[in-house]
Amino acid sequence: MKKFDLGQIVYTPGAENELQESGQEVTFFLQKHAWGDWGEVDAEDKASNDEALKEGSRILSAYRTLKGEKIWVITEADRSVTTLLLPEEY
Repeated sequence: MKKFDLGQIVYTPGAENELQESGQEVTFFLQKHAWGDWGEVDAEDKASNDEALKEGSRILSAYRTLKGEKIWVITEADRSVTTLLLPEEY
């Protein structure tokens, strides 16, 4: 079940390229993010995300494509935009 709104969905050219190369749909990552599966983030970031659900701050998840490339999913504090990007594009 979705835990928060994603707002407008945008992604960087690098993230778009990695998704195309892996053959994966953006919805796969967005669904995990919206359901509170934060992926490959450390314990501190998991706790921060859990707190963000209550306090309304930024949420960051990290996943790997089938080809092993890391993709970040970031939802802004006001829940207006969710961005998919590569860590080096941050």
